[in-house]
Amino acid sequence: MLHIRPISFSHSLPSSPLSPQPLQLHTHKILSQKKKKKRIHPKMGVETNNDDEAVLSLLNSSGPPKKIPNDSYHFAYIIFFTLGAGFLLPWNAFITAVDYFDFLYPDQSVDRIFAVVYMLVGLVSLLVIIFSPRKSDAFIRINLGLGLFVLGLLVVPLMDFFYIKGRVGLYDGFYVTVAALGLSGLADALVQGGLIGSAGEMPERYMQAVVAGTAASGVLVSFLRIFTKAVYPQDAHGLRNSANLYFIVGVVLMIICLVFYNVAHRLPVIKYYNELKQQAVNNAKEKGSGSLSGPVWEIMGRIKWHGIGIVVIYVVTLSIFPGFITEDVHSVLLGDWYAILLITSYNVFDLVGKCLTSFYLLENEVTAIASCFARLLFFPLYLGCLHGPQFFRTEIPVTVLTCLLGLTNGYLTSVLMILAPKTVQLQHAETAGILVVLFLVAGLASGSVVSWFWVI
Repeated sequence: MLHIRPISFSHSLPSSPLSPQPLQLHTHKILSQKKKKKRIHPKMGVETNNDDEAVLSLLNSSGPPKKIPNDSYHFAYIIFFTLGAGFLLPWNAFITAVDYFDFLYPDQSVDRIFAVVYMLVGLVSLLVIIFSPRKSDAFIRINLGLGLFVLGLLVVPLMDFFYIKGRVGLYDGFYVTVAALGLSGLADALVQGGLIGSAGEMPERYMQAVVAGTAASGVLVSFLRIFTKAVYPQDAHGLRNSANLYFIVGVVLMIICLVFYNVAHRLPVIKYYNELKQQAVNNAKEKGSGSLSGPVWEIMGRIKWHGIGIVVIYVVTLSIFPGFITEDVHSVLLGDWYAILLITSYNVFDLVGKCLTSFYLLENEVTAIASCFARLLFFPLYLGCLHGPQFFRTEIPVTVLTCLLGLTNGYLTSVLMILAPKTVQLQHAETAGILVVLFLVAGLASGSVVSWFWVI
């Protein structure tokens, strides 16, 4: 039996350079539930107990503003949400336009090649970022990544307009398309790693915004797919128009993300938490605590169960979705709309799950991680929808299961992504966030491989 040792958020954590201190805990909203009398700290505007005073007093001379600024009109939240949608949209654009690429390059297994190239480039790039002795600033990485996204997304429609023009069999165009996809994989590592790391340094609602944004990207592409199927004929001309629409929408969103991100650091609430992080870094320097990025393997040890849970989530999800959904279930009533509606249902409920953490966050890691393993039950349930009694083979059970698959995927992903960076000190939260993304990419890659071998 697998025994999971819970990670405690109390002040009784073992003495370690990575153990979160009260300074960081108030920012991450995970103060221990001690039954001590609390009062409002005059400088920070947060509740503290007597043990916190010595540490919080370090901020009195040059700390952030006396009161935590409000997120006016929830603009900072909207920015993080938009950025979360932005860094997944390029991948969604490439994979949603796969019908057009299959038409242009009939001798290639386009979807599998796309998945391998994108994930391998992203994984290698993340490893370089994590273990690089001189880490670049997240601001630089995210801006560079967004710029590369724009470049990668422009390649396909421009090449189609000036060279391909809907003609079949021009395989040099396929190689250029794969190169553009690889460029987007690099951009994904830069943006996703930097964004998740930055959100991990802030209160949990901003990580929730990023994660919910990733789900919104899937919903947007699903609705675009429904629109193009309803409006354009499913011939060469219609597929070409549909593909170009996906990439043009992606470029527009990337430009919006670039503008939003470069406005974000000027917002008072984000400046406040950046200053708070800088003070944590300065305190660490004064105490000689070593690398400001933290010993990577020690941080990995603290978040490993969160990461394993994320890997299990995506092994289960990608073993079933979208392969099983698009290839193994059929409906006489709905025809080729069935798979599109199932994918849309999954994406909508994935978004719902990722938004639920803004109302209720499961803070018990043992329960959250056990729930990830409980999702293995989806395997026999979907098996029943294929080979079980006649009722289970109908549209209703499959649709309900697909909605539950999306809901649990979204909620548990959001919970673990929020909790993981809170297990280390504030100055190490960015590294923890990037490591969580590494686990996420590993889960996506593993799930894709399992989907090839899982024959129902």
